Order: sequence, then C-alpha cells, then structure tokens
Amino acid sequence: MPRLIVLVTLLLAFARPVTAQPAEASSIVAAERAFAADGLTMGVDGSFLKWSADDAIMIVGGAPRLAHDILDPAAVFDPAAPSLVWWPNWAGISKSGDLGFTTGGVEISGARTGHYFTIWKRQADGSWKWIYDGGVAASAADVPGPGTEPLLLPTSILESFSPDAAMSEVRAVEAVLAAAVTRDQKEAHLALLAPDGRLYVAPLPPAIGAGAFPAALDAWPRRFEFSAPFGGGSSAAGDMVWTYGRALWTRDETPLAGHYVHLWQKRSMGWVLVFAQILADPPPPPPPAAG
Repeated sequence: MPRLIVLVTLLLAFARPVTAQPAEASSIVAAERAFAADGLTMGVDGSFLKWSADDAIMIVGGAPRLAHDILDPAAVFDPAAPSLVWWPNWAGISKSGDLGFTTGGVEISGARTGHYFTIWKRQADGSWKWIYDGGVAASAADVPGPGTEPLLLPTSILESFSPDAAMSEVRAVEAVLAAAVTRDQKEAHLALLAPDGRLYVAPLPPAIGAGAFPAALDAWPRRFEFSAPFGGGSSAAGDMVWTYGRALWTRDETPLAGHYVHLWQKRSMGWVLVFAQILADPPPPPPPAAG
C-alpha cells in the first residue's frame, strides 16, 4: 500500500456510510438560481452583493479578497453589457443543513466558456448567502442546460461532532496532501479524491468521477507546493469542510502560482476530497513600452 494512503488512513476516524441527499438541498439550488436571475436584472455587482455574506471572499488578481471590498454598490445595471448566465448542475449540503455548494456552467453572451463553484452558508435568519465564489475558464458546451435538475452529492449521516474538530482533522489531511504533492501530485490526489467527486483542471472541462481523474491530473504539473489552508470553514455537524490556500508550481522552467480550493466530506473511510480546483494567478502586465 502506498505510503500516502497509509498516512491518510491513520488520520481518518471510523464512521458510518453516507446515504441519499436530503430534500433541503433544493434550497441551495433555488438560491443559486435566484442569484443568477438577479444578475440579468441587477448586473454583476448588484447581484453578487445582494447574495454574498459580509465575510464572503473571491480570489481576484492572485489574492483572496473580501467580496464587499471589490464589488461596487453604486454600480448601475447596463443592459448593453455582455450577459452573464450561469446555472447549477451539481450541488450538495451538509448533514446540519447549514453549509453547501453548487457548481455548473457559465455562459457569456451566448458562449459557454466557463464553470463556476460557489460555497453557500445558511444565515441566522434562515436565508442562504455565498461565502466563496470562483470559477475556471473551460468549455461548458457539454453541460446540461439550465432547465435540467442538478445532480446531488449524497449527504453524510455520520454522528455529528464539533466544527473545530473537523477543521483540525482536515488541516491534518491537508498537511499530508501538501507533503505528497511535492513528490507526485497525481498519486497524492488520487489517494484522496472521492470516486464521485469533481476535479477542475483548466482549460479542460471538469473531470467527473474516478474514471476521469487520471487524465485530468496528467494535465497538471507533476509537483506542487501547497501552503497550509489560509481559511475556509466547517459545517455545524462537522461533516463538510472547505479550504483554500496558496499553490506554487513550475512549467517549462517558469515558476507559476495560484490558489487551491478544496471541499472535503467525511465518510466511512474518513475525509475525502469531493471537489478540487486551482485558480492560476493572472500573468504579470507587460513591461512599459520604451520611451
């Protein structure tokens, strides 16, 4: 058995299996659809502000930033601006019903050119607000259309435990992953990815399920350097955790950088990675023209 799998196994607590998604996941899907609909009448800034929590983050320009520091509350909707349309085709929710996600296709002025990923958190008043939003540029031509119902991630039925304990366990697994990706990121990710998870390796379309992971991982460089998580959060039941942090790599002898975003779920075998993406930093601006 590869050393990585042994180390991960030692970190994972025994628990019971998962079962089907509960009905309340539909509330996250409904929130995402309302968010997208508002974008067509309020514009990007207005809709993103309306549906974001005060501490929501976006990774913009190579850095995590508070969404409310980026978005302009005075922005006026411009009907002549390029239309931005998105819709969920995969979603999930925690056992405690307070944390979840959606992901799906993005269409800009009729061209399906991307995939978004949003983490949602239930607020004290029962409403949903997003706390992370990001995406990758890749063809969404094969994504089922907005009228289709999204697939749902099965929800954990493990015994609940504290969010602090969940974060501690996931940080330990993240440390194992960070050590392993410096040697062979493909082996490292395959040891932790959930067989029904998703992997976004831009500019490829999403890799859906275990059969698609090896080819997608071959498109990433062989090695990464991952920081410890900069932030994230756990569900109240301690069954779902999201994290983000810094990623460094080299391609064609050129050092590159970006951020990873991970979504973890606790299952009978322990913590598994149900979603992973890396958002590359934008290229540096060209040098000024000689005077």
